[in-house]
Amino acid sequence: MKLTVFFNGQFWVGVVEQWDGNRLKAAQYMFGSEPKDEEVLLFVQKNMLPLIAEAKEHVSVFRKEKKANPKRLARQTAKEMKQKGVSTYAQTAIQREYERRKQERKKSAKERKEALAMKKWEMKVQKKKEKHRGR
Repeated sequence: MKLTVFFNGQFWVGVVEQWDGNRLKAAQYMFGSEPKDEEVLLFVQKNMLPLIAEAKEHVSVFRKEKKANPKRLARQTAKEMKQKGVSTYAQTAIQREYERRKQERKKSAKERKEALAMKKWEMKVQKKKEKHRGR
């Protein structure tokens, strides 16, 4: 069984697919606005099985069963895990703000470090001058 959530241009839609051998059973669920992770989890736990059980139409599809290469499966799994999940615009804005502040902190820390190094160098030069004058 597979659940795919996508934006169709107007609403967020969940499509549930279930394969029984070479027969495909599918159902569609309208989320409306962008679903939160908790909302999707609740749908999976409570509504998904009754929804797919109601779907009466089976479509026979010739599906070739071939042995999957384990390395390919691992790559596909890693690729799906890397894909950015459903996130809200607010979350992306917060992430951008976090990255901006991180860059500012790095820049100010670098400036402080350079100022401290310059101050130490100037003190060293001053000390040498005083020693040279015999003080």
